[in-house]
This record gives sequence, structure tokens and C-alpha cells, in this order.
Amino acid sequence: MPPSTFQLWLEPLTVVGARAGVIYLSAPEGVRAWTERRYSGLLREALRAAGSELTDVSFAGVEGATESFEGETDSDLNANYTFDRFVIGEGNRVAHAAALAVAEAPSEAYNPLFLHGPPGLGKTHLLVAIANYLAACAPGLGVRYTTAETFTGEFVAALRTQGADEFKRRYRDLDVLLVDDVQFLEGKRHTEDEFFHTFNALYEGGSQVVLSADRIPSELSSLESRLRDRFEWGLTVAVEPPNLATRLAVLRRLVREAGVDTDGDVLSELAGRIDANIRQLHGALTRVIAHASLTARPLSSELVEAVVPKASRGSGTSPVEEIQDRVSRSFGISRAELVGSTRAATPLRARQVAIYLTRELTDLSLPQIGRLYGGRDHSTVLNSIRRIEARFGEDEQLAARVDELRAAIHTAPTGSS
Repeated sequence: MPPSTFQLWLEPLTVVGARAGVIYLSAPEGVRAWTERRYSGLLREALRAAGSELTDVSFAGVEGATESFEGETDSDLNANYTFDRFVIGEGNRVAHAAALAVAEAPSEAYNPLFLHGPPGLGKTHLLVAIANYLAACAPGLGVRYTTAETFTGEFVAALRTQGADEFKRRYRDLDVLLVDDVQFLEGKRHTEDEFFHTFNALYEGGSQVVLSADRIPSELSSLESRLRDRFEWGLTVAVEPPNLATRLAVLRRLVREAGVDTDGDVLSELAGRIDANIRQLHGALTRVIAHASLTARPLSSELVEAVVPKASRGSGTSPVEEIQDRVSRSFGISRAELVGSTRAATPLRARQVAIYLTRELTDLSLPQIGRLYGGRDHSTVLNSIRRIEARFGEDEQLAARVDELRAAIHTAPTGSS
């Protein structure tokens, strides 16, 4: 093993005794559990290679040592993102199988696993599903799901507070690290360098790494070549847009979970109008259900036609500038106010609407959207989207305004850009 790994995990071990072919070791707190889990087999092999009469290894309890390792997992993971709730289709079948294989046998199947594809196709769902699976089936493992943006933010904060050692412990003392949207690392040289060393430490230590991005590694042209090379060491899998059968399966599951009664014609009509990604499909269904509730109309193909314009077909996106301009005019504010920091009621609501429409009508990720709205982080963007979705069922005027904006954006002439 690399000298740095040996110094970190094996050098602190102390022999405290031997009996009946077993060598008993002690280790400082924070080292023992990881070493016992990761390196016991390697130590046994070393004993056999040395021709020792000792054939097994046991870690003796010492004062201050923990008897078991409590895996480090994220408590705020989306509980709905599980393998059971992932709708499998032709475009994501391989990605699903690879993610499940990694969850069932970390570091033994594909390492690293790299998922790529446009936003809204289920990459985050699969990464979080791995974390949720391990939390349920292997709670002793240290597992962390994060985004590249969060990794960057924590690294910068660690440098400012001289907490680099704690940061390294947080990300390197893991069995499984799952990182979403690694394209966010592009152009951030110091963060790239830290991530490079984090990746190496985990990989050389036998830990599983799972990554996602909107492009294949070779197309992350602004990323250091040494990182791109490592991303390709394992399995790279595309997550592709859902076909009609998959979209229908998704809609059937959503209406069933929502307890909504509808017929196949309605779902077929909706599935035929949204073919870009699952997120847009879900958003379109939410709007149709909200309109049916607000107007006391039954769910029908006619309602779908009225609420979801045909222009939404296809994966073409609307420029963010067009969205911002139209939302600003609708709410009677300037674009500077829209993307600025003011928390006044009107600009705040307009900003939430604009962020919601940008997420729905473009293929931009949450971090990318945040940068276009005053440098906000992904959690703020996600909160804005959820607030607008929550208000659809109680604010008929807001729902109508969003529909008008959406229709206007869909029918706007395409710019030269």
C-alpha cells in the first residue's frame, strides 16, 4: 500500500498480546474501526506470507476505543429516492443495474462509477438510492452523498477557518463517496487539486467512488486531465431521455401515489407532449392536477392540451434571459431586482417564479441556475422551486400567471443565439 496509507492506518497499531494463533492489536480511537474493517484481511495475508504460527487478527478493546464504527451518512437524503421507486426504461436500464451492483457490493463491482446525461433524467435519484440502500443494509459503512458545489463550498470554508484536517477526515475516512454534478469543479483549480487527492486516497484505500455529470469525462474540457483520466478508470454509463413507454410508466406511478383517478388517454396525451426529461414530466402533471383542482374540472385530454402547450415537445430550451425579461415585466420589476439580493415580497416571488421556470424550461442544473440568479447556492434554488410548487394548489392567480408566462416563453421567437 502507499506509504501515506500505511502511516495513517497501520503504523499506529500496537500488539498487546497473542493467544491460540490470534494476534491481538489495539489502535487509537478513530483508527481502530476503519483498520479492522478494511485491513484485517491484509494483515492475515501478511501473517501467512511470513510463515507465522499466528493466523488470525483481533482488535482488543482499549480505553477510549469504540467497539463499532458508526457510519457517517447524510440524514437529509431524500427518502423517496430508492431503487424501488426508480422507473426503469431503455435509456436508464444499464445505469440502474450498475448503481444497484455498486450498492450491493461497494468497491467490488465498478469503481469509480460515472453516470452522465442531461439534467432531469435520474442521475441524482440513483446516487441517493445507493446511499439510502447502504444506510438500510450496511449501516456500519461510512457513506457520504454530496454535490461538487457543496464540496467546493466546504473546502473554501475549511481553508478560511484552518479546518483543512477536519475537511480531509470528513471526505477521506469513508467507505463510499457519491458526488453529483462534478462538472461544477471545472475551472476551480484549488478545489480540483483537493478533489484529486481525495479521489486518490479513497481509491487507493479501497473505497467506492460514484460520480455524475452532464457530460462524459472527456468532454469536461476545463477539468484537469489527471482528473478526467481517473473518472474513466471504472465504468462510464449514459443516462438517456425516457422513451414513450418509460414516460407512461412514470406517469402511472405518479398518479397512483397521488391517489388521482384518470384514464390512459390523459396520460398518453401528457406523455406525448413532454419528452425532454422526467422532471419536466412531473412538473407538467403537477400543473394539470392543480388546474383540475382549482377549476373543478375533470382530468381530461382537453385539460392537458390547455395546460401543457404543444411547443413544450422536444428538448429545446428557452434562453434564461427570455425567462428573466418576461417575469420581470410581469411583476413590474427590473432584471436587476429579479436577480439581486432584495427580500421584498414582489421581487422575491418573481425570483422564485423565474427560478421555477428556468428549472422547468431549460436543462440547467441547480448550481448553474443559482449562478444566474445572483450566485445563489443549489439549496436556495431548490427551496424556491418547492415554494412555487406548494403555492399552485392554493393560489389560483399565481398558477394562472405562471401558465401565461410559460405559454409566452414557448411561443416566443427563437433568437439568433
